[in-house]
Amino acid sequence: MTKKQTAPTARQEMNGVERLGLRVSSMINHPVAQAQRWVTIHRLDTDGDREWEEVLGVIAETDELELTLNDDGSVTVRWEQQDVEPERRGRVEFEVEEELAPF
Repeated sequence: MTKKQTAPTARQEMNGVERLGLRVSSMINHPVAQAQRWVTIHRLDTDGDREWEEVLGVIAETDELELTLNDDGSVTVRWEQQDVEPERRGRVEFEVEEELAPF
């Protein structure tokens, strides 16, 4: 018996916008940031001008987020706590199609 050799899967590299977006998203979703409802994002040397402007543009266009440009070049993102309907809090609903029994 011969083993079938498979070609290694090509690894996709993230571009600068994806990498910065992932970093910002992780910072916003961090438990401490969620508790205080704000986070300060510092631009790294590896963040290009185009990437930085694009990600800040997305944040600025998001209605729930407030953007403050700081004197040191960092950006503070703030948001209000979102209200969740009390009867739906903690519930996850799935749509299930009911099928008739085949008999």
